[in-house]
Amino acid sequence: MKAMVLERSRAALELRELDIQKPNPEQVLLKVKACAVCRTDLHIVDGELAEPKLPLILGHEIVGEIIELGSNVGGFSTGDIIGVPWLGQTCNKCKFCESGKENLCDNAKFTGYQIDGGYAEYAVANHNYCFTIPKDYSAINAAPLLCAGLIGYRSYRMTGSSKKIGLYGFGAAAHIIAQVAVFESKELYAFTKSGDTQAQKFALELGCEWAGDSNNPPPDKLDSAIIFAPVGSLIPAALRNVVKGGTVICAGIHMSDIPSFPYDILWGEREIKSVANLTRKDGEEFFAIAPRVPVKTEVITYELEQANEALNDLRTGKINGAAVLVME
Repeated sequence: MKAMVLERSRAALELRELDIQKPNPEQVLLKVKACAVCRTDLHIVDGELAEPKLPLILGHEIVGEIIELGSNVGGFSTGDIIGVPWLGQTCNKCKFCESGKENLCDNAKFTGYQIDGGYAEYAVANHNYCFTIPKDYSAINAAPLLCAGLIGYRSYRMTGSSKKIGLYGFGAAAHIIAQVAVFESKELYAFTKSGDTQAQKFALELGCEWAGDSNNPPPDKLDSAIIFAPVGSLIPAALRNVVKGGTVICAGIHMSDIPSFPYDILWGEREIKSVANLTRKDGEEFFAIAPRVPVKTEVITYELEQANEALNDLRTGKINGAAVLVME
């Protein structure tokens, strides 16, 4: 099979011809149809996430067709179209796994990080952590749902009963979860990089009440804010914009250092929370609601061999919505 391989951190991916892996008893073998490109992939390439498996096939937003089943696989059949997310394996016996918080398992392994992912023509995945893709979605449009959608959904659910919600960084995750929030009658306020009028226009088209630069205050105080951009300085900015008792949710797996800030912007029982990975329950809930909205993903497609170009376009802010590698 063809695969785009990361040989070492801070290097370009290299096109390789590799043997197709055989699935173990718990795995399925997929013919990959599409794999979305995530900012987490950039953090791995750029060395901001330590100790990836090297050499590594990136990619954790995989949609593919099952062509072979491991001997212990249940619930799936050959020919099924399924999705593979970031969470790829857990121990199933620690206190977190036993309480439905497998996203916090200390022995978890992650797709496209410690497990080879979907920047390839074929991939294997543990069937316990895969999701059936709703029939309403093509592979290309479903791929961003596997991380941008799932992590966005987990972040959004942390806002609880909030009515006015700020979204800092309006990219792949924000454009998906904005549709769910509008469907549930929330008021959204989108914050972008200074002068990014294209992203602001996109946010307003998706139903946001307001869109503006992240260094400007919104017209109303927020009940909660979700930070998708990996920029630590947005935390104190968001704290200043939420009401007493409000929550600032950090959705990324990596963020630049948080600058010091005065206690008075945290005081008033404001909270800062982080989002760590996802649970299978998140996936089940999200893939139930997405077709009802219906969530539509804005995508820019690339061929597998163009993975470096896709990563660079994401790095330089050229993508509205999500980048997707297409294998067929």
